[in-house]
Amino acid sequence: MIEQLFTSRPRRRQKPLCGVWYRLHGWLCVLPLLCCAGCFDSLPGKPTEAERYRRPNTIMDFATLYKTHCSGCHGANGDWGPAPPLNDPMFLAICSDEELKKILTYGRPGTPMPAIAKQHGGALTDAQIDSLIAGIRKTWGKEVTPSDPPIPKYLPPEAAGNVEAGKDLFASHCAGCHGNAGRGGDMAGALNDSGFLGTVSDQLLRRIIITGRPDLGMPNYRDAGSKPLTSEEIADLVALLASWRTADEGLTNETDAARTSE
Repeated sequence: MIEQLFTSRPRRRQKPLCGVWYRLHGWLCVLPLLCCAGCFDSLPGKPTEAERYRRPNTIMDFATLYKTHCSGCHGANGDWGPAPPLNDPMFLAICSDEELKKILTYGRPGTPMPAIAKQHGGALTDAQIDSLIAGIRKTWGKEVTPSDPPIPKYLPPEAAGNVEAGKDLFASHCAGCHGNAGRGGDMAGALNDSGFLGTVSDQLLRRIIITGRPDLGMPNYRDAGSKPLTSEEIADLVALLASWRTADEGLTNETDAARTSE
């Protein structure tokens, strides 16, 4: 009986060692990878933090924003571009942040200057526009020596300019470079030209008369004639240039009509 009890009890089966070896082999394969995990940052071809892709609306540094959205027209260093320079302390002294933001947000209708705010078809957020303005001032805004009379205001006076007065002022302050009636001279190109006047606003004309184009050698309101131009006189000059824009359009329409009748 006792012998039967002992002989009938099932023997415990020993677990095979193969499962243990499989698990051990797995850990041996993973261990080197874990040891090398700290070395991945130095692997060749991995982009640096500066090279990593960033969502466009997260970019806030001035250099990147300016290079991407402004340098094509205003120049790599804020000057020597087809558009008026931003690297101009006199311009930055008379143009407020509020006005700069208005220009960047809405652009200048009827000119090549586009709106760059997202809500008006551009690519930048309000925060990015603020960063751009702050960067322009920090990079190129320098103290301007006070003058007497003071620098004319950026925005025009309420009273409209006088075209006839503008003709006299043009003869004394502008014709020496731009030629009689603005048709072009030996030192500067024509202003009485539809190709030019059709791409600039009256406000931009006023700004250029005040600040000049220091990058191109054009004098400002102080140095263009025997005495500085006043705000009202600048308005007279702008009125004259604006009349040339309209007169040139009228002349073109008359020419087209004559050709059609032929």
